[in-house]
Amino acid sequence: MESENQQIMRSILLMRSFWNVQKNMMRFVQKTAVENGLSVPQYAVLMCIAPHKEMTQKKLGEQTFLPKSTLSQAVDGLVQAGWLGRKQVEGNRREMQLTLSDKGETFLKTIHRQEGGIHQVFQAAIESLTDKQVEELLKSQLQISTYLEAQAKEQGECTK
Repeated sequence: MESENQQIMRSILLMRSFWNVQKNMMRFVQKTAVENGLSVPQYAVLMCIAPHKEMTQKKLGEQTFLPKSTLSQAVDGLVQAGWLGRKQVEGNRREMQLTLSDKGETFLKTIHRQEGGIHQVFQAAIESLTDKQVEELLKSQLQISTYLEAQAKEQGECTK
C-alpha cells in the first residue's frame, strides 16, 4: 500500500513540475507575443512553421491544436503583416501551403534575441544545467512524450 502511495505521489509531483514549467513558459510567451504585436496563436504559428520554413495549414492545425477559426485568424494576420506567404496546394484547391517569408525570418531572429523574451529567459534557465543534465532531461521528456502519444493513439485520439 505504501509503495502504491509513493508511486502516485511521484506521478503527481512530476505532473505538477511539468505544469509549473508550462505555466511559467506561457507567461513569457504571452509577454513576448504582446511586445511584438502578436497574439499567442500567431506566435505559436510562427514557432511551429519556423523550423520547416513551410507547411500546409492542415498540418499546422494538427501540430498546434488550434481551433480552425483561431488558426485561420492567426494565419490571416501573419499573411497581412508579410511574415507568411500563402498559396493553394497544387491539385488540392481546399488546402493552403504556408511559407515563412524572408521578412518573417528576420522578425523571428529579432524575437529570439529580444532581452527578457521567452527565448532569452529560457536560454538563461538552461545554462544553469550541465550538458549531461540537459541530455538526460531531453531523453526523459522524450520517453514520457512518446508513451503519452502512444496512449492517446491507443485510445483513438489524434496525435501530431
